Amino acid sequence: MSRAFVKEDADTEPVLVLARASLPEGVPNLMTPVGWEALEAERAELEAELGRALAAADTRAVASARGRLEELALRLESARVVRLPDVIEKIQAGATVTLRRADGQTLCFRIVGVDEADPAAGSVAFTAPVAAAAMEKRVGDVFTAPIGGKDVRFEVVGVEH
Repeated sequence: MSRAFVKEDADTEPVLVLARASLPEGVPNLMTPVGWEALEAERAELEAELGRALAAADTRAVASARGRLEELALRLESARVVRLPDVIEKIQAGATVTLRRADGQTLCFRIVGVDEADPAAGSVAFTAPVAAAAMEKRVGDVFTAPIGGKDVRFEVVGVEH
């Protein structure tokens, strides 16, 4: 076999572990129960991956799995799981909100933790500008949020589970 196809230093190359979405300084890591369960399932998958890498003596895969497990452990340690009351009177993490813009256009989304956000599926992180500005508001409240470099006016028209 040609030496060009042998990579003897593969085990010594650094392993890149991507950091999770950051939280602003001093902001609690709010998370819904569904988000917590998803992170616990991710931990189980990573532990299984680590076990397979250890069994295969794949040092790069071991380092990668350990790094991702460390990142995940930090996120779980800082988590504050929020549970919605039976009757929601104000906007909070876990709630689904409906907002109306001044032009009459409506926006509906669920406020979730940063690890469970998926805007395309209608789940927005509580740290997103519109969600952060909406927190603690009640139906009928009016507020502004920075959207695309402009302050946009919203009215809260619904808050539910």
